[in-house]
Amino acid sequence: MTKAEKTALIEKLAGEFKASNAIIVCDYKGLSVRELESLRASAREKSAKVQVIKNTLASIALKQVGIEDLELKENNIFVWSEDQISLAKAVCKFSDSVGGKLVIKSGYFEGSCVDSKHIEAVSKLPSKEELIGMLLSVWTAPARYFVTGLDNLRKQKEEQ
Repeated sequence: MTKAEKTALIEKLAGEFKASNAIIVCDYKGLSVRELESLRASAREKSAKVQVIKNTLASIALKQVGIEDLELKENNIFVWSEDQISLAKAVCKFSDSVGGKLVIKSGYFEGSCVDSKHIEAVSKLPSKEELIGMLLSVWTAPARYFVTGLDNLRKQKEEQ
């Protein structure tokens, strides 16, 4: 890889890292190519990106966007997206499906560095769609109860 290609890659990564709200760094030792492709496919469904990046290039790109606390050692695969909950769910689900071969090292969620325990905790939260469904259920509950009460009153009047 030439110096110009490296510079272009760093600029591209810095732009993508800056636009994302969540970055997860994982160790991928022991994963087969088929398993890596499966990870990429599941990430694409969640509008996330997956890439194996050299640590030096990744650290330069991360420093350009103000992320300096991530410790990059050994083999790393980077997964990033705008939605941290769906990203954490996808990575944790994939890690479980391959028997823990994909090890979550650390991450960066909305301005702060987080450890693997935090990422696993976020993966257990309800998704955005589930939260919207819960909120709509709470909002429509009074109207539902009112209609049910009116229906019961109608039935009671008909019986008399």
